[in-house]
Amino acid sequence: MNDFKIIYRILRFLDRNKGDETCDFRAIYPDALYIPESDWEQILISMQESGYIQGLVYSQKIDEKFPHLGYPVNPRITLKGMEYLAENRLMKKAADLVKGNVTR
Repeated sequence: MNDFKIIYRILRFLDRNKGDETCDFRAIYPDALYIPESDWEQILISMQESGYIQGLVYSQKIDEKFPHLGYPVNPRITLKGMEYLAENRLMKKAADLVKGNVTR
């Protein structure tokens, strides 16, 4: 799965579960996404730094090349993340219309 599909899947999950106190974030953990934990950490950190999610805690020790997440991981989608989802849904619908695949 490429990074953008993973980002979309994470954002879609967070959007569907926003405000749900019983939400189980393990559904977007690396095992569930079939990616290495190191990739997952960097994707989530990039998503937060880009403003698509918030609520992560991460740090980087002087002898580490990359930052690492602190647990528990409980991200929340931001308005920018919701806009990203909406724009990508519209782009997919437009592409489907061009291809002749009308879906609702």
